[in-house]
Amino acid sequence: MGRWTEAAAAARSAGAPATPLPLSATSPGCAATMASSEEDGTNGGASEAGEEKEATGRRRRLGFLATAWLTLYNIAMTAGWLVLAIAMVRFYMEKGTHRGLYKSIQKTLKFFQTFALLEIVHCLMGIVPTSVLVTGVQVSSRIFMVWLVTHSIKPVQNEESVVLFLVSWTVTEITRYSFYTFSLLDHLPYFIKWARYNFFIILYPVGVAGELLTIHAALPYVKKTGMFSVRLPNKYNVSFDYYYFLLITMASYIPLFPQLYFHMLHQRRKVLHGEVIIEKDD
Repeated sequence: MGRWTEAAAAARSAGAPATPLPLSATSPGCAATMASSEEDGTNGGASEAGEEKEATGRRRRLGFLATAWLTLYNIAMTAGWLVLAIAMVRFYMEKGTHRGLYKSIQKTLKFFQTFALLEIVHCLMGIVPTSVLVTGVQVSSRIFMVWLVTHSIKPVQNEESVVLFLVSWTVTEITRYSFYTFSLLDHLPYFIKWARYNFFIILYPVGVAGELLTIHAALPYVKKTGMFSVRLPNKYNVSFDYYYFLLITMASYIPLFPQLYFHMLHQRRKVLHGEVIIEKDD
């Protein structure tokens, strides 16, 4: 549910203007997910020259310290997700199975996904011109999947669906954070830009499918144990059923996924093909 990212745009922004991509922003530093989801900052999209000019202006606005911090942050996040990718490949090559994969990489995953909470701080401080609400939803959705679903409900950790969203998140984040890093350094290779606006076409649906299937696999255990649920009567006279909360969460993907996915396709045309799309006023 990630970078929702993936709820107002597919991106959790870490350090740049947001441009909706499931897997996050177009501008340096923004961050994403619904499992894969995010609003990216528009880099201008019409031409390489326009992007470079915009990047220069943005850097002046952010200031040296903010730019330096965002660059270090994105380098660290790129490295972290690369470490995660290498660990996943090594595990599968050694074991030949996905069973036990989550347990072997969970510490690294939890650290770097939780570290992404800084992206909300970036928005609050104003060094990233992205909505705090959007970024908060995007980051929180990923953390929800990591801590309140996969970590807390251990029977689902060996589900194949977990591998789906892990692979999707990992490739997405490596691409996204490297995109931000090179953009902040004013040396963005075309392949990184191309990958940023093409990989999501497959990765976003795969990540969302993995998340939904994982939550669905957790339902029987949650219903049986009543975990995280609050029953009446109690002194606060309040009840909460985690089982139904998960059902509502799954249902929320139905209206959000198509809207965000087509929004990302819109951004892809704008950035890669230089299309000028006129927005109609309501």
